[in-house]
Amino acid sequence: MDPTTDNAGTTGAPDTARASLEALRAEIAKAVVGQDPAVTGLVVALLCRGHVLLEGVPGVAKTLLVRALASALELDTKRVQFTPDLMPSDVTGSLVYDTRSAEFSFQPGPVFTNLLLADEINRTPPKTQSSLLEAMEERQVTVDGTPRLLPDPFLVAATQNPVEYEGTYPLPEAQLDRFLLKLTIPLPSRQDEIDVLTRHAEGFNPRDLKAAGVRPVAGPADLEAARAAVAKTTISPEITAYVVDICRATRESPSLTLGVSPRGATALLATSRAWAWLTGRDYVIPDDVKALALPTLRHRVQLRPEAEMEGVTADSVINAILSHVPVPR
Repeated sequence: MDPTTDNAGTTGAPDTARASLEALRAEIAKAVVGQDPAVTGLVVALLCRGHVLLEGVPGVAKTLLVRALASALELDTKRVQFTPDLMPSDVTGSLVYDTRSAEFSFQPGPVFTNLLLADEINRTPPKTQSSLLEAMEERQVTVDGTPRLLPDPFLVAATQNPVEYEGTYPLPEAQLDRFLLKLTIPLPSRQDEIDVLTRHAEGFNPRDLKAAGVRPVAGPADLEAARAAVAKTTISPEITAYVVDICRATRESPSLTLGVSPRGATALLATSRAWAWLTGRDYVIPDDVKALALPTLRHRVQLRPEAEMEGVTADSVINAILSHVPVPR
């Protein structure tokens, strides 16, 4: 995903919202070095009311990125470390008996927040993983038969380690499909790593974002205005057909056992729309679809074992499809 965008004017609510969301990048850069594409992906997910799976080795600032985003957007955030003994009620909350009133009262879990960081989500059993499904899809939690709505905005940013699989529980396809985007967090370049160490040598404390100068530059009102503007972004029939052709091509690929579902096609259309608006346009072009294809589709396909043994990756398959599917003019 290209981290650069075109600045629009600041006249009117939509343009003001765009300018505020653009300012996020500079604000988060005060705490996190060199992760502009991931920041953009998280903003796209917020605009689409989606969730994000962050994949990267330990120590590449995944947690710090989410905390910095929450601070710059003035949103509440909570973190849950997923472990093998974590119970569903530890995430959603539970009924607690009050001895004074002799009644049960609901104690909300950490899922009742704006940005939930689900750290190492694949380290907890499927039963606990599935406790997030209703929250992610329905924006509510049901305890003892009573549905309880979650705050808006609500985003789950789940992390997983791509290199250490011992003692993990792979996410089922149904849950992977609930994530709007899968963002890979790479190791920093040499210069970025030098910048990180220089900041730490100068006293940077990743646990104190205020001291690092991270301040709120946007808020829920900006998100609402931005979402309304994104919903008005024009999508031509040719672009819709282009998205469908890309997704259908994944179902016919000899390298894949599982292609992109219609839900995935809908997700690609939504993320392309949000990206078009962020770049200052009120219409979607093929380049918007191409820019969001990898993060939107890479976790929705499944490689054949023989293709995986030959070094084929989901990204390489999707890139090959993008190069062969005719682009509308």
